[in-house]
Amino acid sequence: MAKYLDVHPDNPQPRLINQVVDLLHADGLIAYPTDSCYALGCRIGNKDGIDRIREIRGLGDEHHFTLVCRDFAQFGQFVHVNKAVFRLVKAATPGGYTFILPATKEVPRRLLHPRKKTVGVRIPDHVVTQALLAELGEPLLSSTLLLPDETEPLTQGWEIKERLDHAVDAVIDSGECGATPTTVVDFSQGEPEILRHGTGPADLFE
Repeated sequence: MAKYLDVHPDNPQPRLINQVVDLLHADGLIAYPTDSCYALGCRIGNKDGIDRIREIRGLGDEHHFTLVCRDFAQFGQFVHVNKAVFRLVKAATPGGYTFILPATKEVPRRLLHPRKKTVGVRIPDHVVTQALLAELGEPLLSSTLLLPDETEPLTQGWEIKERLDHAVDAVIDSGECGATPTTVVDFSQGEPEILRHGTGPADLFE
């Protein structure tokens, strides 16, 4: 059964954040809120967690996983960003965007798009997520919590607990979450290409 953690949206309790981070270090898989919608998350090196995310979501090999970073210092460790792209990304960050960029050698091969050698990265504007990332000290490997054959992500922690009780190790609830995934912008070819319209206004990149 999954742990159910009721975390304050503005002042996350350190005790509860530490519990989640301990679980992540023990190769657990969590469902957690972001500034767009709920996501599934685990440590980058958690191969079992990655397989569990694929199974829950019914994902194939072409799926872009996302590295959810605390700040630009982490961001720059895992993707290559030139000055022009950096200026565009910085103008929209933190916020509801995921950027597809060429990965550095810090990213395990199994997380890369098999042909493009790219990975998704984002910096969220969410108090609870930022508290988790600060305590964890590394990015979270994430994917939108969108179940197979469903068109919208789940928005309520209690419902996620009911439906995924035996599939995840913890559910973080900090109040109702949004139902719109991030806007996905692909910079892998240099010029921005909108792959998905979502939370973040796309006109910045059109």
